[in-house]
Amino acid sequence: MKKDLGHYRKAYTKSELIIENTPDDPIELFKEWFNDVDASFPDQEANAMTLSTIGLDGYPKNRIVLLKMFTSEGFVFYTNYDSDKGQAIANNPKVSLSFFWEGAERQVIIKGVAEKVSESESDIYFNSRPRGSQLGAMASNQSHKIESREALQNKLESLEKEYEGKPLKRPNYWGGYLIKPVAIEFWQGRPNRLHDRVAYEYNENTGWIKNQLAP
Repeated sequence: MKKDLGHYRKAYTKSELIIENTPDDPIELFKEWFNDVDASFPDQEANAMTLSTIGLDGYPKNRIVLLKMFTSEGFVFYTNYDSDKGQAIANNPKVSLSFFWEGAERQVIIKGVAEKVSESESDIYFNSRPRGSQLGAMASNQSHKIESREALQNKLESLEKEYEGKPLKRPNYWGGYLIKPVAIEFWQGRPNRLHDRVAYEYNENTGWIKNQLAP
């Protein structure tokens, strides 16, 4: 089977990224872009990001996760620590995050090192989740083989009965990761594929250094 996509074309004309107008701290630029996308495209999940890890089999693997917080330290998401991604991070904490905001014709790529957030931080976020999501996290042995969808649903229903009227406690295998960035690249689509790219790299001695890259 063959499907030729060579005729797919899109012109990028919505904005520009001028390095002289960018802040010294890339987190400030990320905040500006994120808020702009979040306000301008409410139907999109602005916090949806691709997380890339190196699996135990040596292959890279990408999946969509949801950003739940960003600070001057980095970017936080939550997951099952025993999942494929959790095991991959335990083996190699160097990861990549990427955001593609189609409506704004923008992309952000982040290289960083993952570390677990504190148990208290994970508790606070877990307790803020809808009860159904809490029970789902307790029911799912994420990434592991299951007998059937019916078996998973039965496990959820069993937990609902067991904890009816009772508070739920975060499982110790579930929690957050903080991705501390070492490099962040901002991409703005431009006409004729001459896109704007500004890359920041972190140096322990001098802080963030930024450069413009060829498209």
